[in-house]
Amino acid sequence: MGTISVNGQDVEVDEEGYLANLTEWTKEIGAYMAKADDCELADDHWEIISFLREYYEEYQIAPAVRVLTKAVGKKLGKDKGNSKYLYELFPYGPAKQACKYAGLPKPTGCV
Repeated sequence: MGTISVNGQDVEVDEEGYLANLTEWTKEIGAYMAKADDCELADDHWEIISFLREYYEEYQIAPAVRVLTKAVGKKLGKDKGNSKYLYELFPYGPAKQACKYAGLPKPTGCV
């Protein structure tokens, strides 16, 4: 376990940088994690991050990329519910990278 410091708040993260305590998440923490990966979060990113947080709240699981793609397509439309769009936003893996910024656990099945 390690810690990151965001706006004077120390937050525990695991060895891969995912939050240890999901309730500590804030948008500032998500933005900090993204910046550490050289990723500047725009409205399109936040839309997917918000979607993931709602999905997690409802199903208590972080979706793998295939499930994420389908669910996004269903709710936000086919233009956003496809791998190409999601990989453009999150090139290191839409499910894995977006879940990290959303303060969620690493999706099941992600290496």
